[in-house]
Amino acid sequence: MIFFEVLRVAMDAIRANKLRSFLTMLGIVIGVGAVITMVALGEGAQRQVEQQIASLGTNVLTVRAGQGMFRGVRGGSSSRLTADDVEAVRNGAPALVQIAPEMQGQLQVQYGRNNANVRILGTTPNYAEVGNYTVALGRFFDESENQGRRRVAVLGGAVPTVLGTDPAELVGRSISIRNIRFEVVGVLEEKGGQSWFNEDEQIFVPLQTAQFRLLGTDRVNQFKVVVESEAAIPIAMVQIEDVLRREHRLPLGRANDFFISDSAQFLQAAEETTQTFTMLLAGIAAVSLLVGGIGIMNIMLVSVTERTKEIGVRKALGATRSAVMLQFLFEATTLCVTGGILGVGFAYGAAEILSRSAGWTMAIAPEAIGLAVVFAAVVGVFFGIWPARRAARLDPIVALRYE
Repeated sequence: MIFFEVLRVAMDAIRANKLRSFLTMLGIVIGVGAVITMVALGEGAQRQVEQQIASLGTNVLTVRAGQGMFRGVRGGSSSRLTADDVEAVRNGAPALVQIAPEMQGQLQVQYGRNNANVRILGTTPNYAEVGNYTVALGRFFDESENQGRRRVAVLGGAVPTVLGTDPAELVGRSISIRNIRFEVVGVLEEKGGQSWFNEDEQIFVPLQTAQFRLLGTDRVNQFKVVVESEAAIPIAMVQIEDVLRREHRLPLGRANDFFISDSAQFLQAAEETTQTFTMLLAGIAAVSLLVGGIGIMNIMLVSVTERTKEIGVRKALGATRSAVMLQFLFEATTLCVTGGILGVGFAYGAAEILSRSAGWTMAIAPEAIGLAVVFAAVVGVFFGIWPARRAARLDPIVALRYE
């Protein structure tokens, strides 16, 4: 009965000063809302990165050219990966299921009066399957067109926009790449831009066509390799390394002049980065929650001073120190918990606005909501103890004489 009576008195005191109570809670509302929003931003970024990595395939390896190392010193010139290296890996690494080389160049593309500098990627017909691309209109080029060095092109999903036209209009039409006419045979679905480049703003042409008609080189920038499963990745990496070291005639003791990476490495690095980013943002936002707690302590101290005579009357009528202390702790905790609940609503609103206006991916985790509300209650108890103790230790005689 005493517990409920103390709770009723605390709630009456809060309702008696509605505006001040709301302004006191405002710091907690902003603090909790900011923490949840920042965590949601970091979680959304991590999920977006995971989706992008998954779109590349979890059983896909990427081999890139690099610089050799000998006795701790990096070589002066970059190594090369060629079409012959690709064929050697294709024939010498039995763990591989598919291999797709990439020969890249930034070239001028023209359609009608519109022109743009677009990334041209020469590759093999299986690249759409290896890279998890979906053809939206038309088709991907085939092996006969690759062997025949045909002038055909498949456009990334964003290229029609870059060229200022509709995707359906381009299929079957001709575009000019470095003043050479190419027939557009297909347009891919958009995958979404990544941080280092936009996959949708590139044009795919047959590897042989790129080598002999556009770029004039047998040098490939990288090639992607598909293995049977994630479990087979270590075996495939060893086989690729053995083949390329033999092709590049690297002696024992000299480091590889190429890099082999898999999606798991990208995913791990991305997760570590986004986790650090999330913790940093949440830490900065938590400062506002701390400031809100200090504001509550300040208001509660003012409230104790204003209600000194009331406290004296309650003590004179038999209220114990614990009852008085509990009353003020209830007030502080109620303000913080209510502010935390309102802060959750504020966070959902902020996440929705940021998602719609800025296009950011936001993901509010239930555990983040629970943690924020619990932390708000802890803030209320922590910053309410001092004012509550001060009220409980007041001498009733002195309190009754207070003006």
